[in-house]
Amino acid sequence: MANIQSAKKRARQNVKLRLHNAMLRSRLRTTLRHVLKAIESGDREAAQASYKLAIPEIDKMVTKGILNKNRGARYKSRLNAKVRAI
Repeated sequence: MANIQSAKKRARQNVKLRLHNAMLRSRLRTTLRHVLKAIESGDREAAQASYKLAIPEIDKMVTKGILNKNRGARYKSRLNAKVRAI
């Protein structure tokens, strides 16, 4: 455990930030799962609708630093290819 006051405060802040980032990551994974589930069901309209909701979510995570820029682009590209393949 930290002895210096500022280190103790930083440890408390890191706990909060870690929980917040975990919540954001979970929300992202959930939206990706919705898109993949719609694709697996073969419903093109539902897949496109959930894809349109997932794109801004991915962009937000990239902006917040939860996702790397290239990883976000890769997610969008692969999801788009799967939606178009239906």
